[in-house]
Amino acid sequence: MTVEIKYLGHSAFQFNVANKQILVDPFLTQNPSYNGDLSELKPEHIFLTHAHSDHLGDAIELSKRTGATIHAVFELANYCAQRGAKTNGVNIGGRLEFEWGIVTFMNAAHSSSTPDGQYAGVAASIMFRFQDKRVFHAGDTGLIADLKMIGEVYKPDIALLPIGGQYTMGIKEAVHAAKWLRAKQVIPMHYNTFPLIEVDVNEFRTLLESESLIKPVILKPGESVSYKLK
Repeated sequence: MTVEIKYLGHSAFQFNVANKQILVDPFLTQNPSYNGDLSELKPEHIFLTHAHSDHLGDAIELSKRTGATIHAVFELANYCAQRGAKTNGVNIGGRLEFEWGIVTFMNAAHSSSTPDGQYAGVAASIMFRFQDKRVFHAGDTGLIADLKMIGEVYKPDIALLPIGGQYTMGIKEAVHAAKWLRAKQVIPMHYNTFPLIEVDVNEFRTLLESESLIKPVILKPGESVSYKLK
């Protein structure tokens, strides 16, 4: 069995595992870098790191169309439920078990409010465990000491890290985060979608390769990478 990690642009990812489709932060129809067909998405689960429009994205509409459960911090889950979505509210430290793996919500240093300005709880990062592979989606975090703890305790194999700066950590901070997390591979995200977060991804590649043994995996929107599970 394998887990496929498909980059949908910005911070949106699609995980395909055990014939299940899982989405994270599905900012798609308003995302200028998304080049897929929304009608082809049939997720069973949707995970949200926080409520900003470039992460909440199409989650509610997808849930209503497909019946997918949105898993999010309690206040954000309630917001989605009030708009007709199927939801499951969690909080930091919450551990969810599925037939395909285990998901744990963790800290992120960021804000979280809905597109109409409502308070949506705290922002999160999310650890996904698919059998022997651990995939960490950092959300929109800045550089925080929790990342060192996550590396020591949860030991991610693959880290999805923001590098665009302005609203998240930038390239140099992301390199530090990668070393703290001790992941074997890092997929950069949350960059070049808008002018304020335009960066040279090759700078990130060069710094990460020169300062560590961690492999950068640069995916264009629509591209994917697969990992064999034990």
